Amino acid sequence: MPRLPFRGREVRRAGSPDEETRAHVAGAASAAAAEVAASNTGAQDPTAAAFFDVDNTMMMGASLFWFARGLAARKYFSTRDLAGFIWQQAKFRIAGNESADDMHTIRENALAFVAGRDVAEIVQASEEIYDELMADRIWSGTRSLAQQHLDAGQRVWLVTATPVELAGIIAHRLGLTGALGTVAEVVDGKYSGRLVGELMHGPAKAEAVRALAEREGLDLSRCTAYSDSANDLPMLTEVGTAVAVNPDTELRAIARSRGWTIRDYRTGRKAAKIGVPTVAVAALSGGLVGGAIALRRRNKLPF
Repeated sequence: MPRLPFRGREVRRAGSPDEETRAHVAGAASAAAAEVAASNTGAQDPTAAAFFDVDNTMMMGASLFWFARGLAARKYFSTRDLAGFIWQQAKFRIAGNESADDMHTIRENALAFVAGRDVAEIVQASEEIYDELMADRIWSGTRSLAQQHLDAGQRVWLVTATPVELAGIIAHRLGLTGALGTVAEVVDGKYSGRLVGELMHGPAKAEAVRALAEREGLDLSRCTAYSDSANDLPMLTEVGTAVAVNPDTELRAIARSRGWTIRDYRTGRKAAKIGVPTVAVAALSGGLVGGAIALRRRNKLPF
């Protein structure tokens, strides 16, 4: 099997892996790509850590929505294309008929809108977009929870479907230890438009947490995970303590039945403000298929 480089490391890419294998590869790739902030390398409680989902847990709405909006403002694609693929994917998400074929399409096209672009270029754009569109959307309550873990001498990681480069920037800006995110294949310093393994979603998050725990010497029974979504149950049940933050209906019910702590920092006004981005761009967190189609049409990129 060929070796694929990413962020200065290498990962093996298997041919036609099943879903479980893809999740395992994605988790291993994300853990390997995760960089630890220098200020967080000497944790006083080195075997305990906290893992935070990003979208609607640490940040209002979907991080990839704001990322895509920032790229559209920089003429990577048009705002009309942005609106088009948001609507296209929202239709099947709202209908609740997400099939295996849907997920295959999402997986194959995820991040293709940056195919052929230099990694350094996208990282620079991500830095700017965070400052412009994301910084003011961090939930102060969730940020305080993360700070409590840091104050206790524990490490704090973001775990998200957003690209690992953007996830790392968010973690750095918040003073956290690092981030586990979706890893895109990089060839000669440029994005190929393909993923390494799977999206950092569902089982892949749990795989990434396990891989990171092994690498960093964490005792998962002493760790805590935070999320808003029942999709993150694999991660939430992988650790000793699970906390539902701004939970969806399903996760709220599960949290109550299991005696998990529930934290809700939303007000009616804030919930209304994030409602459209949350529902309409849930698919953005899973791939930006429409963006790939738009770029194929406009720029004829080779993917």
